[in-house]
Amino acid sequence: MSLNKEKHQSPHHVVIVGGGFAGLEAALKLGKAPVKVTLVDKRNFHLFQPLLYQVATGSLSPGDIASPLRGVVAEQKNTHVLMGEVVDLDPEQKKLFLRDNELDYDTLIMATGVSQNYFGNDWSEKAPGLKTVEDALEVRRRIFASFEAAEKESDPEKRKALLTFAIVGAGPTGVELAGALAELAHTKLREEYRSVDTREAQIYLIQSGERILPYFKPALSAKAKLELEKLGVTVLTKTRVTNIENNIITVRSGETTQDIPAHTILWGAGVKASPISQAISNRTGAELDRAGRVFVNEDLTIPGYPNIFVIGDLANFSHQGDSPVPGVAPAAMQEGDYVATLIKKRFKNQTLPPFHYTDYGSLAVIGRNQAVVQYRKIRFSGFPAWVAWLFIHVFYMIEFDNQLIVMIQWAWSYFTGQGGARLITEKGSNKNNESDGRYTPLVTSKSSAEA
Repeated sequence: MSLNKEKHQSPHHVVIVGGGFAGLEAALKLGKAPVKVTLVDKRNFHLFQPLLYQVATGSLSPGDIASPLRGVVAEQKNTHVLMGEVVDLDPEQKKLFLRDNELDYDTLIMATGVSQNYFGNDWSEKAPGLKTVEDALEVRRRIFASFEAAEKESDPEKRKALLTFAIVGAGPTGVELAGALAELAHTKLREEYRSVDTREAQIYLIQSGERILPYFKPALSAKAKLELEKLGVTVLTKTRVTNIENNIITVRSGETTQDIPAHTILWGAGVKASPISQAISNRTGAELDRAGRVFVNEDLTIPGYPNIFVIGDLANFSHQGDSPVPGVAPAAMQEGDYVATLIKKRFKNQTLPPFHYTDYGSLAVIGRNQAVVQYRKIRFSGFPAWVAWLFIHVFYMIEFDNQLIVMIQWAWSYFTGQGGARLITEKGSNKNNESDGRYTPLVTSKSSAEA
């Protein structure tokens, strides 16, 4: 049964799939528009993913970086939130299929994000990524369980493996996670264990490319590498992972192969589009890039379907510069804002110039008092960059109470060296390992849907 009765007597219906930065921004900007908005997400909350590593290392709790979607849009009387899983669409009939229902739409905005990419390897259980709350809690469980096991282990070799952490991928997530983990082991935890010296922990950061933070200028990448090494992180560049098995990660650099016994292996080496992108391609003929992202027009629509927008990490917008718009929060929010404005313009028989992404720079935190910032020709690092990173991240958080909580938590952690969320919880289930855990298409072709 459809959730939309008497469609033609209703206002123009905009359905937004995904409550991440792009989808939520579009919903907020349509709050006073003469439209009916339905925001669909498998979760009931918006997640501030850039701070997941803080949850994974026990500095913040999940609730500190998440906001209930219904609460965020509560004052928007034209906005309806549905907790549901999108599995397919029919662009000709303007229908969106949920696992347990269906929706009619006039305009569709797809903003389902990305998931972790293991490049064809079955390593998701052996090396969890960091895309969802469940991921962060599982990483936290593994990190602190390793320290607890090391506290009881008398065999030096086994204890060494328990205190060895390998992080694959040296983009911002990998760098931030490595820095936080090094600080945790070498400073915050050293007075809390009696039978093991946590400063013996070894943290490996493994990067297949020539340098870490490859989207930063070489000088900032070199600065970040130096600061990580000061924290005790072993940085391996031009090194590829060839196997993960039995708590051993095998890496290859040139002609040299090395086995690293490590009980905690974490993944941050790549992303792929949410599986719904394949359904979009099958239904509309839209082309996908190698990561499964949907190539979009200059106005973020799908070719041939001016009423279907694809935004955020799910979209490949390649109309500006030599590379696609990056998958970062500011870009997603700008796209959400643009699409909402364009929809409102269309009601006045007006349009907008093509979407243009404004780059507000790149930031990555390395550790306490250390970060790197790149904004056009301006580049700086150290404590000023760390302060800039701190306030910019808090600025982008949705609700004021989250901002206040995070600031208090960080201040407490900064001045005392203590973290307040070092809990070891039961292992959860997150088989799909998707960004925000939203989408698992049931069908990927029109014939299978009609069967």
